[in-house]
Amino acid sequence: MGFVWNFPLFAIMLSLFSGALCMLLSGKTAKLYTIILEGILIVFSAAVLRMTLRAGQAFTYVMGEFPAPWGNEIRMGVLEALLALVFLIVMLCSILAGGRFVKEDLDESKVNLYYGLVNLMTAALLALIYTNDIFTGYVFVEILTLSSIGVLIVREIGRTTLAAMRYMILNLLGSGLFLLGVVLLYNITGNLLMVPMHDAIAELILDSRNIPVLSVALGIVTIGLSIKSGLFPFHYWMPDTYGRATPTSASLLSALVSKAYIFLLIKIYCRVAGWDVLERLPLGRVLMILGMCGIVFGSVAAIRADNINRMAAFSSAAQIGYIFMGIGIGGTAGYTAAVFHILAHAVTKSQIFLTTPRLAEVSGGSLLFRNLRGSALRDRDAGKAFGIGALSMVGLPIFAGFASKILFGVAAVDTGQKDIVFAVLLVLAVSSLLNALYFIRTLLLIYIEPSEEQKAALPGAFKTRTFHHMDYLLPMIVLSLMNFFLGVFSWAAVGWIQAGLAMLG
Repeated sequence: MGFVWNFPLFAIMLSLFSGALCMLLSGKTAKLYTIILEGILIVFSAAVLRMTLRAGQAFTYVMGEFPAPWGNEIRMGVLEALLALVFLIVMLCSILAGGRFVKEDLDESKVNLYYGLVNLMTAALLALIYTNDIFTGYVFVEILTLSSIGVLIVREIGRTTLAAMRYMILNLLGSGLFLLGVVLLYNITGNLLMVPMHDAIAELILDSRNIPVLSVALGIVTIGLSIKSGLFPFHYWMPDTYGRATPTSASLLSALVSKAYIFLLIKIYCRVAGWDVLERLPLGRVLMILGMCGIVFGSVAAIRADNINRMAAFSSAAQIGYIFMGIGIGGTAGYTAAVFHILAHAVTKSQIFLTTPRLAEVSGGSLLFRNLRGSALRDRDAGKAFGIGALSMVGLPIFAGFASKILFGVAAVDTGQKDIVFAVLLVLAVSSLLNALYFIRTLLLIYIEPSEEQKAALPGAFKTRTFHHMDYLLPMIVLSLMNFFLGVFSWAAVGWIQAGLAMLG
């Protein structure tokens, strides 16, 4: 068991080293190397999850012998290991299913650079999940930001460059605010490690005069990470960022990157501030309101979209709203719902973004709805995969999205506050209706045979193509099974999440 403690550090360091190594390899070799590495990291994460579940406690790995506040620590519990495992599986599926598009969309000389950036992204994701040091969190926030910009801009087309610039400006603004919040927390507590910082805050909160100062520091941290994750009203960078990226990049950015920032915020709330402090601050109610606004406005924008990728991007903004609504509700039930939705959305949205380009391929290369009619009949594998993702987003039973909405409802009822129960249940009902409007509409569209007039207007666009690539089919099968598992066996995932939250605090 002692050797397994090293796996999180090994995973982070291997990914950092691999980011540089891939720059020296050919594109094909870099892709193969990255696939093998992701497989190894999945084994590492599974071993850590097994160890923490059996032990029933979290473990702290101290790097070096420096005392707080300069020391650096990795903390591994059930929640961290579970998120790392799911994130790595989604990343491997994204690399496999989107590999052909990477080859087509990128200049051949840039393919090795792309996979090097993906490895740096992996290192940053794992570090944000495992770190127990808030400044180390900032360092890897920046690494994740820069690698995310890189996987966008490496495509080298005008609109992608513009989207990357917009993404960079907003994300650097978020990073700057997060750093300012970290500095304020360090000045207040004199610590950078999360647990000593929590102990200092617990003493400070005894004096009510310190509450405004703590509110400002945590508020600035919250604003910074909210901008980076796309909480309303900071979500308008999403359509161009996700819509213009190559499919693997869109999948990684939507499914994983934004969630890593949110999980870091959850760790700061639970491990740095603590439950008692959060109850005395107004942050929860603000996040709940903004989350609800994000759900409604993101869904309305998705309905108005004329492009399937823009629709999926605005849908991501709505799903981010769900997560922040759960954080705002608070308590074990609220955070459980939020973390569960992080997992559900990571699995589901990656499946959608990896499927839409295949539907476009059999529709004259167009992502516009008017040209996608019957695309699921021409590529049946893509149609089935998109259907599973869409039905999960709507919230049909046996899918992950249904379990998420049930958990949010339970969390609202658990508060015992009638206004919160009414607001949350109303938003859940309205959002389910809106989700059904744009996802069911899209499903009907892609399964309806185009008319002869449409075929004549776009000659050659409606040709059936058959793909027998296991590097696409296998990832879609894995993601679909994960979706079903989270929907049918949600109780198991909820048990792990709650055990992890207990260790997190």
